[in-house]
Amino acid sequence: MNQETTRAQTPTPVQQFTILLSATRRGARLARLLTREQLHSWGRPTETAEQIVAELANNAVLHGHVPGRSFRLGLTITVAKTLRIEVTDARADRSPPLHPRRPSPEAESGRGLLLIEALADRWGTDLGPLPLRPCKTIWAELDAPREP
Repeated sequence: MNQETTRAQTPTPVQQFTILLSATRRGARLARLLTREQLHSWGRPTETAEQIVAELANNAVLHGHVPGRSFRLGLTITVAKTLRIEVTDARADRSPPLHPRRPSPEAESGRGLLLIEALADRWGTDLGPLPLRPCKTIWAELDAPREP
């Protein structure tokens, strides 16, 4: 489910990690690796979050790149133990569609948002502050893992 909002309505974080990374393939790879290490240190499962971060960071590099500007990775665990993943890039003018389209079977790309929609409990877009909107944040939330 994609929910487009104008400002993040994130509850008070219990744990938080934020870092600026270069808008390059290397920066996208580092975002995934840092996510794995940070979630491991918090005692959270990493596989699904890593896949989401890989897609969002790759999209920030491919579609949100502005020369000389970085992208920001944010990981937040809320009181309800929900993991919120945020990737902010410098291209508010290139927001993802509200409902991802299925690419043709022959297409070599275009499945990232479908993957995020399948993996995340919720996801959406927050635009930067008015009037300029110099950035956008794509976010995804993963509810706390169920106790065995």
